[in-house]
Amino acid sequence: MLKNLLPVFNLIEEEIYKYKFTVFVPVYNAAETISLVFDSLNAQTFKDFEVIIINDGSSDNSHEVINSKLPDLSFDHTYINNIVNVNKFGILFEAVEKAKGEFFIIHDSDDQCTSNALETFLRQYNSIPSELKDKISGVTCKCKNQFGEEIGAKLPADPLYSNTFESSIKYGLSFEKWGLVKTRLLKSIKIDKFIVGKGMIPESFIWMIFAKNKFLTKYCSDVIRIYFVDNQNSLSTLKYDKKALGMGLYAIMFMNYFYEDYLLVYPKHFIKRLVSLLMASKYLKYTFKDYYQSIDSVILKIIFSVLWPFKSFL
Repeated sequence: MLKNLLPVFNLIEEEIYKYKFTVFVPVYNAAETISLVFDSLNAQTFKDFEVIIINDGSSDNSHEVINSKLPDLSFDHTYINNIVNVNKFGILFEAVEKAKGEFFIIHDSDDQCTSNALETFLRQYNSIPSELKDKISGVTCKCKNQFGEEIGAKLPADPLYSNTFESSIKYGLSFEKWGLVKTRLLKSIKIDKFIVGKGMIPESFIWMIFAKNKFLTKYCSDVIRIYFVDNQNSLSTLKYDKKALGMGLYAIMFMNYFYEDYLLVYPKHFIKRLVSLLMASKYLKYTFKDYYQSIDSVILKIIFSVLWPFKSFL
């Protein structure tokens, strides 16, 4: 069954960290932009961090550019040059395994951040009430585009404490954001290695796991990331066959994790996930029985069964 491929979460013991932050920079064909990332990190006002750079089988000269820049980096760093491309989700967990920072941040190789980004993250985390901190998975701030325009709507509260599911469905905060996550929580996730290298897997896998396990995120209005829009490598621009497994698994995760609490409140979102699963099924070699048994909700099983004969029209 497909749901057997979903990640598993078992909270591990806390460990002693060498750094406050681990910044992970995944690289794929970023020869023209990676220098700007390094400039952003060199300029940070808060210095207690390491950077893990993984070049994911780039076909351009990213490796040569990175090597030429390493001597100029003012922070501790680890560089890994993978010959074979396995996509971002796979190398993310390669970086998590090596991380020595208390908090983990993903810094894409075609974005920039403000010089006070890490300082802002730490200030926002430290200001969380002590009775809430064990329930917090991370802190998320806002972005602006390369033209200086703030991305997304105003937060309904500042700060807003919410899980990822409700922040998107209830509050409409599905726009581009940027956050830190507790490294301990990431290290508590185990993924099935079968899915690594099988196309694009959405990072929202991770945030949904935390929501299922009752962790909250602190959402803040600080704008600390410069996100370059119209990125041709984004998940939304990929052909469906390149992201079918990830979208199918995400649909199953979404439905199974949250139907008990939210199906009757937000039914259209669950129907959308069913349609997404049906679309993915056109590119995946699984039977109707595989999909049917992977859906936990009886109501959603019935709707899926009704829609199955019409999937070729989607």
